[in-house]
Amino acid sequence: FFPPQVLLLACAEDLECVPGFRQKVFYIEQPFEFTEDQPVLNLEFDDCKGNSKLNFEVSNPDFKVERDGSLVALKNISEVGRALFVHARSEHAEDMAEILIVEANEKHGALKEIFKVEGNLGIPRQKRAILATPILIPENQRPPFPRSVGKVISSEGTEGAKFRLSGKGVDQDPKGIFRINEISGDVSVTRALDREAIANYELEVEVTDISGKTIDGPVRLDISVIDQNDNRPMFKEGPYIGHVMEGSPTGTTVMRMTAFDADDSSTDNALLRYNILKQTPTKPSPNMFYIDPEKGDIVTVVSPVLLDRETMETPKYELVIEAKDMGGLDVGLTGTATATILIDDKNDHPPEFTKKEFQATVKEGVTGVIVNLTVGDRDDPATGAWRAVYTIINGNPGQSFEIHTNPQTNEGMLSVVKPLDYEISAFHTLLIKVENEDPLIPDIAYGPSSTATVQITVEDVNEGPVFHPNPMTVTKQENIPVGSVVLTVNATDPDTLQHQTIRYSVYKDPAGWLEINPTNGTIGTTAILDRESPYVQNNIYTALFLAIDSGNPPATGTGTLHITLEDVNDNVPSLYPTLAKVCEDAKDLRVVVLGASDKDLHPNTDPFKFELSKQSGPEKLWRITKLNNTHAQVILLQNLKKANYNIPISVTDSGKPPLTNNTELKLQVCSCKKSKMDCSATDALHISITLILLSLFSLFCKSF
Repeated sequence: FFPPQVLLLACAEDLECVPGFRQKVFYIEQPFEFTEDQPVLNLEFDDCKGNSKLNFEVSNPDFKVERDGSLVALKNISEVGRALFVHARSEHAEDMAEILIVEANEKHGALKEIFKVEGNLGIPRQKRAILATPILIPENQRPPFPRSVGKVISSEGTEGAKFRLSGKGVDQDPKGIFRINEISGDVSVTRALDREAIANYELEVEVTDISGKTIDGPVRLDISVIDQNDNRPMFKEGPYIGHVMEGSPTGTTVMRMTAFDADDSSTDNALLRYNILKQTPTKPSPNMFYIDPEKGDIVTVVSPVLLDRETMETPKYELVIEAKDMGGLDVGLTGTATATILIDDKNDHPPEFTKKEFQATVKEGVTGVIVNLTVGDRDDPATGAWRAVYTIINGNPGQSFEIHTNPQTNEGMLSVVKPLDYEISAFHTLLIKVENEDPLIPDIAYGPSSTATVQITVEDVNEGPVFHPNPMTVTKQENIPVGSVVLTVNATDPDTLQHQTIRYSVYKDPAGWLEINPTNGTIGTTAILDRESPYVQNNIYTALFLAIDSGNPPATGTGTLHITLEDVNDNVPSLYPTLAKVCEDAKDLRVVVLGASDKDLHPNTDPFKFELSKQSGPEKLWRITKLNNTHAQVILLQNLKKANYNIPISVTDSGKPPLTNNTELKLQVCSCKKSKMDCSATDALHISITLILLSLFSLFCKSF
């Protein structure tokens, strides 16, 4: 009665009525053509209580099950996928049957997978006395629980033998899902299963004697959870944002939307189809885009002319995308997500000046922005297709002008960077062009509106006089007589068209040495110029002078004068140190090394000449010896008693004429004990050799 391609995979007959399908798994060989209204196979269901209110549901809506259990195609079909599931429910029981559709060479492999037996003839051969056929259980079954799902049979007839079930789902986490009637071998499930949590359970069945000792087994018992469509498609990778260039050809791919369905991917429960539910906005066309129902690719379907960013209400479109399982049939579950599509700008509009000619006025001598040039551009302000680049192409030979883009307004800011001179030119005309940062598309070019003229008027202002040269330099000897002429300055008024007079004044004269004639600009001295003054730096004295015109208000110019002062020998050398100490019993009679310095410059300084003033008396007590051009050494000729002595010394520089400094070196002769020098008593004595000699001379005279 049934086609020969249909093979029955049957379990061993139960010894008693077990609610459910008598045959749970069917196998159909491809190729196979399903003919409309022709029975495919017969599904026998028995709830053991009369099948009251029996109802069948098929996973593929192109099939139905008649009241007598016949599976019938509703139309001619050649492709239905890899499997069909039939769910039967009565008032007292429910069960699931699976119809597998495989290639011819997969037949025996399918048999082995289901029965876990050796051989390829489709005939089960049990090495043991336990028959544990695979059990298929639909997920999400409704109470009551526990409910019987299968049965294990044993040919072992030992008295008191019991079945024992173990494994994940029994005595391993999650525990207590399955249990077995130790006498009858009925396997039952205690609660609803979730295929998405655990799809398969591998249990073991064994037979034990009354003492619990295994007498047969263990044998593997496979329990598979049959998928039901209990998971909606989900979009997990959002936000979904796509970009498409304006003017793109019809059929341009924008983006791909992909949803995920946790149901069995080999069934229609996870077979997704995509659809656009809503487009916002709906202009210029309510159907701007199309989505491939199978791949989820979103493509443009309007002409490039309609995909014009500048004419759109908004360059952003939002699409509500629906993903539906069960191949998109009405019974399928749905999930939605929003796709945002942005129409990207391309440079198809050149910038254009808002007018052909701009006017600007600027005062001479002033720098900065003088005018903002405005342009219009219909492209996207956030892109280089809108941002303007300005160039001065004529009228700027002296590079007195520059133009830069205001990044906020896109205006061209024209600036004066070199001060303009009214007396040279009172008017300037610039020719300026504007372009975009990004190049225009090939079929668009810059037109006459992308250039503009700027007319600039320079206003005359009263400019301050200018010294020539500035700074001014002159060389003079220091110590020239008061009233000497240093220099006559020269200042001119740039305002040649205005006939103005100039008067001069001193602005800064740190040492107060100078004066200036207010009319002719002659600078003279009012004091001696001293090269050694602290106001002179590196032999140069600096003063500032003002030139003031007769304008209203008057304008002022500043001139700088540098006077280089030549040195003359006007400073005597100085001697250092002026105090020396020595022990009265010193063995080294080299008392001190003297140095000399001079504020003047060479050759008015060293080499210095060191001399002792004439020593009176019968004995000479010291002498001075030159060490080099700047230093000499004082040496005692004998030990002296503790006292203070003043040694007259003269030092002479090498100037022409030379200058001599006569000074005294104070010598303290101290008592030294245990490396300590005591000079305290010398102050009381404070004997000058000169005074001693004079006293002796006076006594000598009185004796006569």
